[in-house]
Amino acid sequence: MENNTISPPVTRQRRPAFDREKGVEIAKSLFHARGYDAVSIADLTQALEINPPSLYAAYGSKLALFERALRSYRSTDFLNIEKILRPGRPPAEALTDLMIAAARHYTKDPATRGCMITEALQGDDEQACTLATALAKGPREQIRNYVAAHAPKSEVDRISDYLLLNLRGLSAYARLGYTQKKLIDCARTAGRALEGEFTHLSP
Repeated sequence: MENNTISPPVTRQRRPAFDREKGVEIAKSLFHARGYDAVSIADLTQALEINPPSLYAAYGSKLALFERALRSYRSTDFLNIEKILRPGRPPAEALTDLMIAAARHYTKDPATRGCMITEALQGDDEQACTLATALAKGPREQIRNYVAAHAPKSEVDRISDYLLLNLRGLSAYARLGYTQKKLIDCARTAGRALEGEFTHLSP
């Protein structure tokens, strides 16, 4: 006797649409943890759970995805320099607080230590470095403008460079695994030097 029962059609479960913004956030964590040069297309496709053609279709290139990740970091994970360097504060105190805030910020997540933009400035890929340099320009100018409002013109570059050197050093040492306490102690030591500078500059 024949079995005339018709099996129901097999329905394929549609895969959820790829979330490009979520992909940027995943890539951001990967780039921050390892740096642009150390992250391969294979690493990205594995983390995003897509194939290379889909990655290129969504973002254009690894560099374009890196740029979106950097811009996301700049808008959501960067230090609030304007809030710390607000008008009316003694300059040495405010600049010291900026370094202490950086020390805390750069060590808050063991998986993504340091400043993503600062560390990208040191990469081997010229185009990636150029992107990081462009995004670092605004914060550098904020710091320089603040110093210019509190120091003679002849001293602005020297003091600004001192600040930027210390901030970059804090990021680098955070990446090396230095504890938050050590970095805060270093920031406070640098702040005492600033107190001397601004006391000397006072009329």
